[in-house]
Amino acid sequence: MHLSRFPRLHFAHLPTPLEPMERLSELLGGPRLWIKRDDCTGLAGGGNKTRKLEFLMAAAVADKADTIITQGATQSNHARQTAAIAAKLGMHCHILLEDRTGSADVEYNYNGNVLLDQLYDAPLKKYPAGTDMNAAMDELAAALKSAGRKPYIIPGGGSNPIGALGYVNAALELLYQSNAMGLQVDHVVHATGSAGTQAGLVAGLAGANSGIAVLGVGVRVAQEIQENNVFKLARATADYLGLAEVVKREQVVADCGYVGKGYGIPAESTIEAIELLARTEGILLDPVYSGKGMAGLIGMIRQGHFKASENIVFVHTGGAQALFGYRDAFDFPAYQ
Repeated sequence: MHLSRFPRLHFAHLPTPLEPMERLSELLGGPRLWIKRDDCTGLAGGGNKTRKLEFLMAAAVADKADTIITQGATQSNHARQTAAIAAKLGMHCHILLEDRTGSADVEYNYNGNVLLDQLYDAPLKKYPAGTDMNAAMDELAAALKSAGRKPYIIPGGGSNPIGALGYVNAALELLYQSNAMGLQVDHVVHATGSAGTQAGLVAGLAGANSGIAVLGVGVRVAQEIQENNVFKLARATADYLGLAEVVKREQVVADCGYVGKGYGIPAESTIEAIELLARTEGILLDPVYSGKGMAGLIGMIRQGHFKASENIVFVHTGGAQALFGYRDAFDFPAYQ
């Protein structure tokens, strides 16, 4: 796969580290655990969307856009990173936020990623849960065109075949690193939501005939819906690469048993995972994506899903900036 055929800007800090999690592995008594630090991609504090935005923003530049429109939930990591790269490129950026949790908490609604969106000077508009956000973006784009702007719409999560190329590239990067280390990777585990990260990893690892299984841990919808969304995008991404039919349905697997009460609402297992990784490895997870992804990995280890001899790579998709909107989710004591 020669990804240089596709327009791309280079602003991510790559390659991201591939590190062992020795204390967590010992504590869980399970397989050998590794972490791919995509929270260290550099842009606006890092996160998985940076890889996608390298390709998406290149497409926007090629389209001669002067304004970016995108959408996400209130504490959207994707919105933060998109607003930041738009600022760096001298573009306007409009963020449409869907209120998926209904939370009235001031910190949730105005701190964390929301504060950073505003710091990057991105106008924000909030919509109720269930809004057709794609239609809302189209409506805004029409209004901006009438005002003389040249808008470019980036889908939620940057999840289309162009954005998924970022995680095809991540798959190739992981293979290079593991080959250089003499590390046989058996499984890749990560949080899956808008589908682009998992679709790109599946397409990249399948296209490279790696034999590495990808397991997504769902953060929002039921298993059948999530797997169908990922499979559709993985197939479209492979087609975009000229690798038709390389992705098989059985290669797309999502465990959606760790969603809890809903998107953006941390479950008890989410909080346990965040605290456990912080206190064993000094690594911060977020309550929306990576925390639930790690909760899934921990749960599967405890259930004996993996062999003790296997090497499991957890892809850290970032998002710790959202922690500052979730203090009430943690049962921390007052000052002593």
